[in-house]
Amino acid sequence: MKKFFTLVGCVSALAFSNAQIVINEVYTGGGVLGAAITSDFIELKNIGAASATLSGATIQYGSAAGPFTQYNELPTITLGPGQTYLIQQASGGLGILNLLNPNLIVDVVLNFDGTGPLLGVGINLGLTSGKVALASNSAQVTGPTASNVLDFVGYGISNQFEGSGAAPSPTILNSISRTAGDTNDNDVDFTISLPTPQSGGVLATGEGSTGAKNTLIRNSRVNNGVIVFAADAEQVKIYSFTGQLLRSVTAKAGGALNVADLPNGNYIISGSVNYQPVSQKFVKL
Repeated sequence: MKKFFTLVGCVSALAFSNAQIVINEVYTGGGVLGAAITSDFIELKNIGAASATLSGATIQYGSAAGPFTQYNELPTITLGPGQTYLIQQASGGLGILNLLNPNLIVDVVLNFDGTGPLLGVGINLGLTSGKVALASNSAQVTGPTASNVLDFVGYGISNQFEGSGAAPSPTILNSISRTAGDTNDNDVDFTISLPTPQSGGVLATGEGSTGAKNTLIRNSRVNNGVIVFAADAEQVKIYSFTGQLLRSVTAKAGGALNVADLPNGNYIISGSVNYQPVSQKFVKL
């Protein structure tokens, strides 16, 4: 399938066609008793010859036999050739090793059925079977050839996959990882291996080396109908606690957003600050 990205710098049409960010490794045993690693993870990789950027992209998940049901948003990311991007998902609470410096720790999972978002957790990937998609937007993926699919991996006994067959089943000790390039055939492109999570070296949890979190808004209690932003932010979205998207804006530090029209209650606001995803709760009084 075709994969479209915004390239950094001036490159030739040939370089454009070769630049692609794909799903490179999937580990699903995170936190299970006896697991090698405490969290599920998905690793992206630029297997192209030029830098490539994702903006507005999502990771989507579906069970082996069902539709895609959940997703998490990705911040705007740029990967150079060969660079990886490590995404930490859900944990069962056990396991041997923690992920080292994941680029993104998912803490807001959104549901396509309209129920409330899951807070403080990542996507719980099916252990032996399921399907994962890297999508260009938040529209629900319907299959491997959907127009918004950038890459697609069905594993185990998944009912959907790229090419002739699904990737093999991961285990609590093994992930499935890409063998080399991308032939758009999951059975050919993936093999079982020991987990080898590799981050791009930049924390994307909203935390820097000092542990201080980026803050999206200054006031978590809104009693005057106005939210004040603490930093420049992109892809700012406000959700109700039932998962309904209410606003989508771009913010400037010190800027104000009028939410007087929203009913009193609890909300979630998310966005990208310094290319790091940040989510906060706020209550409108």
